[in-house]
Amino acid sequence: MHQNKLQDAGLCASANFAGLTTVTTLSAYNTCCLFACHFSQLFDNPWILDDSFKIKDLGEAHYFLGLEIIKQPTGILVSQHKFTSDLLAEFHCSTVTPVVSPLELYRKLSAESGDPCPDPSLYRKLVGKLNFLQHTRPDISFAVQHVSQFLHYPRLPHLEAGLHVLRYLAGSPGLGILLNDSPDFSLSGYCDSDWAGCVQTRRSITGFYILLGGSPASWKAKKQPTIAPSSAKAEYRALRKIVAEISWLVPLFDDFGVSGLSPVQVFCDNQAALHIARNPVFHECTKHIEIDCYFVRKKLNDGLISLQYVHSYISITG
Repeated sequence: MHQNKLQDAGLCASANFAGLTTVTTLSAYNTCCLFACHFSQLFDNPWILDDSFKIKDLGEAHYFLGLEIIKQPTGILVSQHKFTSDLLAEFHCSTVTPVVSPLELYRKLSAESGDPCPDPSLYRKLVGKLNFLQHTRPDISFAVQHVSQFLHYPRLPHLEAGLHVLRYLAGSPGLGILLNDSPDFSLSGYCDSDWAGCVQTRRSITGFYILLGGSPASWKAKKQPTIAPSSAKAEYRALRKIVAEISWLVPLFDDFGVSGLSPVQVFCDNQAALHIARNPVFHECTKHIEIDCYFVRKKLNDGLISLQYVHSYISITG
């Protein structure tokens, strides 16, 4: 077992006992949450933790580390409704008119536009809480990445963009991620890039979204470390990021007893990036991303992933 994978994620899995499925423990701040397929695995075996620690059984999980856990007919809904409501109240946005997108369309922020914020700590507090909210709101990942660039010297347009995210959240404060009860455990992922999306540096933004059986498993929006001279190179770097994440997730899920996930379908809306990944010949236009090419191609040849084209209009990350 890749125990280091579990430990990196703050998890611990016990060995199977009495023919039962593995029990997983999530521990943080002197609080433990146990996960198993059936209640009998937890409550019929009190020796799991009680032999070594003085514990208090609080029953089924409903609220854990700011996450609200709600049973639904089709699975479990994990949200941060209370946290979102408190955040809206703190910034006096509880009664604002909601908007339909986290950021204003076609608006690009720069580090030098507008007057400085009178209270920079207010902006930093807002962005920090939005960053925490990403645990259950992948729909704001790109927006939070965008406003996080200006923490060192925030200006009024940056604060306005942060408040715009709050107006978006006001429309659906109880929205979260649904961990469905489907027997399907297939892993799939979508990746995309916003080529030269940063107006300051002209670096591109990578975005990916990974699902396990149709439920969100991992997502991220992050600025690329270097400038991509073409959209194909920006897309390929995004492809490399999602493949790296899949390379970490597959052994982690294997520790949970979820095996046979390979090959993982990875969807990309750039044909050039897919051709580069499948073409065994390197040439002049790929030398700047040669290391990424080797990495993605090795995982492709190992059978970890399979590459698929998807149109931008139906891509989750598009």
